[in-house]
Amino acid sequence: MALMSVADALQRVLADARALPREAVPLDDALGRVLTEDLVALRTQPPASVSAMDGYAVRASDVARTPVTLKVIGVVAAGHPFSGKVGPGEAARIFTGGVMPEGSDTVVVQELTIQDATNGVTIQKPTTLARNVRAEGIDFAQHAVLLRKGQRLTDRDLMLAAAMNHSRINVHRQPRVAVLGTGDELVPPGTTPGPGEIVYSNGFALAALARANGAEVHNLGIACDRVEDIAAAARRAREWGADILLTSGGASVGEHDLVQRALAAEGLELTFWRVALRPGRPMMHGRLGQMQVLGVPGNPVSAYVCAFLFLAPLIRKLAGRTDLEPRPHSARLGKDLPANDERADYLRATIQETANGPVATPLPAQDSSLMAPLAKADCLLIREPHAPPAAAGSECVIVKLGL
Repeated sequence: MALMSVADALQRVLADARALPREAVPLDDALGRVLTEDLVALRTQPPASVSAMDGYAVRASDVARTPVTLKVIGVVAAGHPFSGKVGPGEAARIFTGGVMPEGSDTVVVQELTIQDATNGVTIQKPTTLARNVRAEGIDFAQHAVLLRKGQRLTDRDLMLAAAMNHSRINVHRQPRVAVLGTGDELVPPGTTPGPGEIVYSNGFALAALARANGAEVHNLGIACDRVEDIAAAARRAREWGADILLTSGGASVGEHDLVQRALAAEGLELTFWRVALRPGRPMMHGRLGQMQVLGVPGNPVSAYVCAFLFLAPLIRKLAGRTDLEPRPHSARLGKDLPANDERADYLRATIQETANGPVATPLPAQDSSLMAPLAKADCLLIREPHAPPAAAGSECVIVKLGL
């Protein structure tokens, strides 16, 4: 099978992905989720005119000329409305959030008053009509559509939804991603590797990346290089209800690369294998029934770059989002680069902000096994296939890493 371009591979991965069905969730679980329907206000905010300051609720006509002394007939605190009526020559002590008493139409802030010992208050300066008053419905009215279908909810949206009096809202279900590491050489962190063994690290980054993009993750652990072990893990993923099975390692065609063989025995329909990408050429995609399968290479940098480019957009599409691919940014090269070959190159680079804009400098070590440079990188610097040599200072394209 010939090498497929990154763009064509991503198109294949996303081709038949559809936003998952809706579910009702509490507001506490709705951050970053996508609404499946318009959200309508169940109440008016504020439901009545209230004071915006601590002071005195009065009639504006009584305080047009000052100084003037008014009789204080009651106290209004937030949550404790005053049942009386403010008449001519009268005032009610009011605190921020208190409902404006009947008859009053403005608030004099307490700094402009002097309260005497005989239940009176002297207004020292004039206050105009509706001053320091938050009118009923100034924020929003009942039945108004304030949050739209397809909107990805922010922290501020959740504040608004709560004020609209919603405790649960309908959003697209979270995609479920099952993560499987493969290889006889892998041992969990915290153990002492024996001869020829290495500590398994890929799954932690891949699971974190999946969660950061809104997925629910199930760690399937490590499968040994045996067809039956890998197949059994795939069956566990399907039983759990995974929308995506993400495997790491064993995706090539060597004698010990058994993922394709094991999944084929379970009914894998292979979409592609091998992408014109560095790092990450031996990546595969297919389907096991309703479950999509992404097989990324075992080298940690290759695994991460493939997940960043393909897994994250797939999760986002299943979650109902429209911002699928990482947003490209322009920068200037920090050093000369040679001509590129037939594969798109995603170089790990750092960004320096300068007066003339960002400068992206590829890290000196680009081997796909090196995790320390990957952790240090701020971005991936994209070199298109067959790109000519590029001089330091010339324009380049980057996608930023990190949350």
